[in-house]
Amino acid sequence: MPMDLYYLAPSPPCRMVLLLAKRIGIEFNLKTVNIIAGEQFKPEFIKLNPEHTIPTLDDDGFILWESRAIMGYLVNQYGNDDSLYPTAPKKRAVVDQRLYFDAGTLQSRNISYMAPVIFAGQQPEPEKLEKINEALGYMNLFLEGQNWVAGDSMTIADICLVVSVSNSEVFGADITAFPNVVTWYDKMKTTLVDYDEINQTGANILGEMVRSKLS
Repeated sequence: MPMDLYYLAPSPPCRMVLLLAKRIGIEFNLKTVNIIAGEQFKPEFIKLNPEHTIPTLDDDGFILWESRAIMGYLVNQYGNDDSLYPTAPKKRAVVDQRLYFDAGTLQSRNISYMAPVIFAGQQPEPEKLEKINEALGYMNLFLEGQNWVAGDSMTIADICLVVSVSNSEVFGADITAFPNVVTWYDKMKTTLVDYDEINQTGANILGEMVRSKLS
């Protein structure tokens, strides 16, 4: 029986989970929660997830939220091997570091740039876009001399970061200034199944929402 995933298609964290699921062959029973319309505050959803965030996973009564926690669980529980989330302590530590970088730096800066525009109708702030470019510079260094962000094979950190990079790009970040990121980004787009359908479409929606607010 498919797991329930409460989600909204353009949501970056939801796209991360969907890309991983496609990679390891998992199907979800998708349940849309329109956070723009406030559906996350419905009592039945708050009962399920008191933080009322998406994505939220219901695996036969096991409830989990936070996209990176969901991704680690899915690989541990349903992956054919540990390549996407290694169990060796040092390898996993590097993956975790990249995940924290995404959550605390790149995606966080994307949100800082995007959220006031989409949710409060404010004008985009150029200095916040420069902070996104700074984060992409850090990522460019991570990729120096290697094909993937956390080592010699794709991991869930790559999947999280490709979603964030796609958002940065549609918000106007200068991806071409970071050649290692460009090479990796092109490879991710051709390696992940249904990349455009799952990820790029959602990124484009967010990009258009931001651009529509530009003076």
